[in-house]
Amino acid sequence: MTAPRPAWLDSDDLILRLYIQPKASRDQWMGQHGEEIKLAITAPPVDGKANAHLTKFLSKQFKVAKSQIDIEKGELGRHKQVRIHSPSLCPDAISDLIPALKQ
Repeated sequence: MTAPRPAWLDSDDLILRLYIQPKASRDQWMGQHGEEIKLAITAPPVDGKANAHLTKFLSKQFKVAKSQIDIEKGELGRHKQVRIHSPSLCPDAISDLIPALKQ
């Protein structure tokens, strides 16, 4: 069995395992954090605001509609698994973690 990866491709979709740091001073990729990618976001973890903000941030980063982003696991926690359906673009912070994207 291979070690869990922080990001991988599933057909045309991109799966990300994220560790979210809410209430940060700015939205930014923080790099690999164990078996996840750490992402700082400005939204507070209150009433779903962080999830809504995360979806909006990811839609801009990957150039997809917000409806193309699904939080598959971790809806209420800091540890999340997110599926991005057919991303148009992949930020360097993510593509560096996925050898298959470096073609």
